[in-house]
Amino acid sequence: MLRIAVIGGGDVATGIAYRLFAAGLPPLVTELERPLVVRRTVSFAQAVLGGRCRVEGVEARRCADLAEADICLRRREAVPVLVDPALAQVRAWRPHVVVDGRMAKSPSLVHRGEGSYVIGVGPGCAAGDDVDIVVESLRGHRLGHLIRSGPAAADTGEPELVRGIGKPRVLRAPADGIFSTVHDVGEHVDAGDVVARVGGDQVRAEIGGCLRGLLNDGTAVARGLKVGDIDPRDDPAYCHVISDRALAIGGAVLEAVCAFWLGAGAGPG
Repeated sequence: MLRIAVIGGGDVATGIAYRLFAAGLPPLVTELERPLVVRRTVSFAQAVLGGRCRVEGVEARRCADLAEADICLRRREAVPVLVDPALAQVRAWRPHVVVDGRMAKSPSLVHRGEGSYVIGVGPGCAAGDDVDIVVESLRGHRLGHLIRSGPAAADTGEPELVRGIGKPRVLRAPADGIFSTVHDVGEHVDAGDVVARVGGDQVRAEIGGCLRGLLNDGTAVARGLKVGDIDPRDDPAYCHVISDRALAIGGAVLEAVCAFWLGAGAGPG
């Protein structure tokens, strides 16, 4: 059995795991004990908190250890999710392929030369340096391209434009503290509404629309951390669908995995 580990269970990593699972290559997903996921309705990371979750018909299930995860993988009935922040269990499992899907904009937690074929996603990883291949994550003409040498495009620091709106869509923590929700994902909010709180500070919407994502209630956050986002298209159905970007990245990872496993190399850059 081809052993694939995906580091992270956020929305992009879930797009990757979803496409691998759909292709008959179910991966093992790792997460933190308290996942920092905003688009939690389309994130397998939610299995950590609830024991199991379902995204577009695919179930993810929290597993206590590698033995339980292996049973889940062999039965191909769900995507196993392990809490493994230090990746000790992943390294003990000795996967053939590791995909760093955290979108952390920093070097991969697993490096090429450790015994696995390592795929990095987005800025922070460099093919031929810390990883074997990089998937471009920046929206545009090269989204999903495989990079065999060098890094992905640099982080722009700008959120995706939706109906011409960028930064005002993003909700950020006004202070350090514990995040608590006032509204839930999928609900409509108007500009000026209190969406959530961090301690005694309010998080207000700058625009009207549908809450596409919010951190889990009770999450400890630092000032400036992204805690939610608003979709001005105002369609709650989008909250439960994997994004086109995540699916494009997932398809590129699937291509890289197949090329590696079939011994054909990484394909064109």
